[in-house]
Amino acid sequence: MKNKLKVGLIGLGGICLYAHMPAYLKTENVEIGAICDILPEKIAFFKDKFNIPDVPSFTDYNELLNVEGLDFVDICTPNYLHSVISVAALEKGLHVFCEKPDAISVTEAEKMMTAAEKNKRHLMVMRNNRYRATSKFLKKYIDDGKMGEIYCGRCGWQRRRGIPGKGGWFTTKKQSGGGPLIDLGVHMIDLAVWLMGNPTPIAVTGCTYRKFADSGISDSVNSKFGTAKEDGIFDVEDLAMGFIKFDNGACLQIEFSWASNVEEEQSFLELRGTKAGSSFKSKTGLLKIFTEEYGELINIEPVTANDKTCMDHHEANLRHFTDVILRDTKPDFEPIQGVNMIKILEKDGFKVSVCLTRYQQCAKVTQFLEQMNNMNYKVYKLNEINGYPYDKEKVLSKD
Repeated sequence: MKNKLKVGLIGLGGICLYAHMPAYLKTENVEIGAICDILPEKIAFFKDKFNIPDVPSFTDYNELLNVEGLDFVDICTPNYLHSVISVAALEKGLHVFCEKPDAISVTEAEKMMTAAEKNKRHLMVMRNNRYRATSKFLKKYIDDGKMGEIYCGRCGWQRRRGIPGKGGWFTTKKQSGGGPLIDLGVHMIDLAVWLMGNPTPIAVTGCTYRKFADSGISDSVNSKFGTAKEDGIFDVEDLAMGFIKFDNGACLQIEFSWASNVEEEQSFLELRGTKAGSSFKSKTGLLKIFTEEYGELINIEPVTANDKTCMDHHEANLRHFTDVILRDTKPDFEPIQGVNMIKILEKDGFKVSVCLTRYQQCAKVTQFLEQMNNMNYKVYKLNEINGYPYDKEKVLSKD
């Protein structure tokens, strides 16, 4: 059995530079087998910074995928390339670790999942917030039944002025898939859903806004991610608010912004259970639990759940992935979770179903279906669905 893995790094930008590579340097069972970036100057800088002059380097990821001896690739490219490179690597028989978000569409996320299943290789997408000390404590607390039924919650990440790479790929929908909803939403929505036991989302509604495309002010260190272009594209939202409903009846309110008139930047997560509730805010870094004992309301602040004294959560996520490959550890993340995440984040990610009995087939319904057709929805007609007593079911899905 192998005791060391070789990784090929694809995309040498900020997240690889400041999170992934430092983690690998601390991970005894991983060595850098090859690196790739479309910009030669980034490759040169990366080699010099980490003193790896002899590591094979490429400007075309397809060449890296042919390097002998690689076990997996780590993809840190712009979002639109996540699925393309992942599928290509999986087809080459390599395991894949990919930065979030999983993909920019449900279709692309499903391609990744299918390729992993077909080639019997592991696919994991960064879910670093699951590995925070506060998150791990709360997960165990919930799984032990101490919060009861988790039936609703709120989560978000608000920035006052923190647009990343303005004018570059971050703010270009064809390359990013969206604005703060897909950039920041992955983090806190995933954490909330994971803590809630991974219920399946069945409906999403919300609003998006773009109000600060012309602003040149920044007060967030996170705005340094990406390469800004003065005359570039900005066709994504800078704020999104929404509401998610799950198959078990639970719900989740969400808010994500790169720019809005709030007091300061912070991420937050609140969960409400029948036995207890919880709150986490990045400003304090504290986890608080609200419950009752002996007829009294009490607040609990776990002192051991301190993110600052524990292993970096990016490193912890990457170490877990290597354990999955080397030791057959059960993955904390499954690709279907990524598909469900993109269903939440992608506009029109869900199908709309309208079930009609013989008594409901009236002029208003016919008019409604015609309107859906006019809005570029496809209308599918089925005689019977799973034995339900409907004369027909019309399922509408937008391309």
